[in-house]
Amino acid sequence: MLYFCTSLHNNHLNNIGMYLTSEKKSEIFAKHGKSAQDTGSAEGQIALFTFRINHLSGHLKSNHKDYATEKSLVKLVGKRKRLLDYLKKTEISRYRAIIAELGIRK
Repeated sequence: MLYFCTSLHNNHLNNIGMYLTSEKKSEIFAKHGKSAQDTGSAEGQIALFTFRINHLSGHLKSNHKDYATEKSLVKLVGKRKRLLDYLKKTEISRYRAIIAELGIRK
């Protein structure tokens, strides 16, 4: 019985991250970074965080008591804010371009 519950729980966990496939990540990085393999650029990371934030926001609209997701959403918003602040301090033109491209209010 314990094995059944564990396998059911693991199957549920595997289905959570399916909205963000490796193809979708490559597409995001190709569009906003320098290339699909350039996963370290600030613009690519900000675009990925924005995609995940939008997905989690939609999830929370229908599951308003999912506090674990709410906590992870707040963490993601904080990470994105820190990256945006870094970009604002170092290169204001890149900052303005990514804000306009993603439609982020700032």
